[in-house]
Amino acid sequence: MASDNDSTVVIVLGASGDLAYKKTYPALFGLYKMNFLPPHADIIGYARSHIEIEDFKKRISSRIKVANDEEKKQLKEFLSRCTYISGQYDQDDSYRKLNEAVNNIQKKYKGAWNRVFYMALPPSVFIPASQGLKKFVYSDKGTNRLVVEKPFGKDTESSRELADALAHNWKEDEIYRIDHYLGKEMVKNLMILRFANVFLGAIWNRNFIHNVQITFKEPIGTEGRGGYFNEFGIIRDIMQNHLLQILTVVAMEKPVSLDAEDVRNEKVKVLRAISPLKLKDVVLGQYTKSPDGKEAGYLDDEGVPKDSVTPTFAAAVMYIKNERWDGVPFILKAGKALDVQKTEIRIQFQDVPGNIYPSIARNELVVRVQPKEAVYMKLMNKQPGLSSNAVTSELDLSYSKRYSDVKIPDAYESLILDVLKGDKANFVRDDELDAAWKIFTPLLHQIDSERIKPEQYAFGSRGPNSADDFIQKHGYTRDPAYHWAPPKI
Repeated sequence: MASDNDSTVVIVLGASGDLAYKKTYPALFGLYKMNFLPPHADIIGYARSHIEIEDFKKRISSRIKVANDEEKKQLKEFLSRCTYISGQYDQDDSYRKLNEAVNNIQKKYKGAWNRVFYMALPPSVFIPASQGLKKFVYSDKGTNRLVVEKPFGKDTESSRELADALAHNWKEDEIYRIDHYLGKEMVKNLMILRFANVFLGAIWNRNFIHNVQITFKEPIGTEGRGGYFNEFGIIRDIMQNHLLQILTVVAMEKPVSLDAEDVRNEKVKVLRAISPLKLKDVVLGQYTKSPDGKEAGYLDDEGVPKDSVTPTFAAAVMYIKNERWDGVPFILKAGKALDVQKTEIRIQFQDVPGNIYPSIARNELVVRVQPKEAVYMKLMNKQPGLSSNAVTSELDLSYSKRYSDVKIPDAYESLILDVLKGDKANFVRDDELDAAWKIFTPLLHQIDSERIKPEQYAFGSRGPNSADDFIQKHGYTRDPAYHWAPPKI
């Protein structure tokens, strides 16, 4: 992206907010530490808050971990490239002031003036911010890239409104809609697993696969974010974007190349082959306090109305109407305040035809996205010793053991690097976003308008009681005797 005469400025809008100091700045430092930032890169934080520069630097470095004196030195150098400007998101003078600050940095360079605008902002200011940036801060001497964080609307209509407003000022190839799950190591690994291994490619279809589960579980509740969460709910917050994006990579056909447009073309085809969800296709839940009373219920959060019916858990089944997947249930599950933290993809294969052994379990390929990244295959094996019984075992590729000397990059590091390189394969295209919202919008409108009451489940449990029955109804069989554990190093 940059030569020795070029300059790159990353402008982080919303720099005083949680996302910026928890994710954006640590990711930028990670790239700096590994020499992945362009040689002449500077970072300007922009937000409404009036903050002294030293206080700002303390805030953005508070989540950055340094392991030794060398990294402390690198952090000091990184912070010397960071500045901060306060301004409004709907005032021309503020953007003129921001542009002046960017020009003062870049005017000493004779090459391209490249700019990345990272909008770590609430949706309410997406449109005025994008307009102000284009009108006053847009570079006519280099590349311009606009990074937009989710949520990309609340339904089809609001998503299109946002898309139209952005398209009025920005070209589609300048817009990077970031879904950080697409930057996770194990999600990026899916295409190589599928398309670089002949044995997996041969069985990746309805003839061999019985069902697919994509699961997101976290053991914490809303923790004071109830006001924000109550506006969106678990379907909009997790399922419609993160889990559906994973589904598209699991189900897509092989693209003709690794070019971003070829990859995204195949993902859009998957989404267009999925019918809109109906109420019968989902289970909704909302957590209550834990059995011991130590953890509060969702309705106990101060920002949540006492009569809220916003779901904190959802399970949904969808079918892809194409030759490869017709009849295979794809089950998406997402929930807060559950028993464990994990995100995983579970491919369960068909029963063995003409089976001659009693009590055998189905084979499964499991991709553990987080934590403890792993790929493992559950298969039947002879029980060692004099017995001839078949028992469940696994072929286990646990990253902590196999790649113990490799640091897995944070998803934001990976995606910001893609932005700097201009690689859009792991970002959401406008028609892809529209196709995704079409699947969920009718269901979301029904839930909201009819105030569908979610089933209660206790904080720290596996979720609503009916969820297991729902999953089994759609063909998943659980092997209660098997439990995967990461290897001990």
